[in-house]
Amino acid sequence: MDPIAEARRQWAAHGWEDAADGMAAVTSLMRAHQIALARVESVLKRHGVTFARYEVLMLLHFSRTGVLPMAKIGERLQVHPTSVTNAVDRLEAAGLVRRTQHPTDRRATLVELLDAGRELAVAATKDLNDSVFGAPGISREAVTGLVAILTEMRHEAGDF
Repeated sequence: MDPIAEARRQWAAHGWEDAADGMAAVTSLMRAHQIALARVESVLKRHGVTFARYEVLMLLHFSRTGVLPMAKIGERLQVHPTSVTNAVDRLEAAGLVRRTQHPTDRRATLVELLDAGRELAVAATKDLNDSVFGAPGISREAVTGLVAILTEMRHEAGDF
């Protein structure tokens, strides 16, 4: 039995028919998020990083020089500065990144991707591509449709 379908049925039975489909959609999205995150975290655990830390490594990896200000990392990942500080603290302790002072802005701290961080990012990405991103559990056509739907939802929420 699908518990979300049952919840949708109960929603309608209790007089909330107008909201039942929306409840099922949001609840399904939240459960799918849990499933996807668990799959990603399972792969990344073998590399000793969380998804949040992996995102920082990949952002630095994709940058032209492998160096970004901490504020720019937070802005691009759309996370609070405290979250960036926490992730960078852990990555630095693991020898994957290094903090340096900005050469012209004393208020800014730069984060530099070290060789070990680049190697980890590439290896983790290969594993993620092989076991999660390349096989997300739905057809290619469904992936395309899902991305379009989620893009619309993010756009309506002012995400970009």
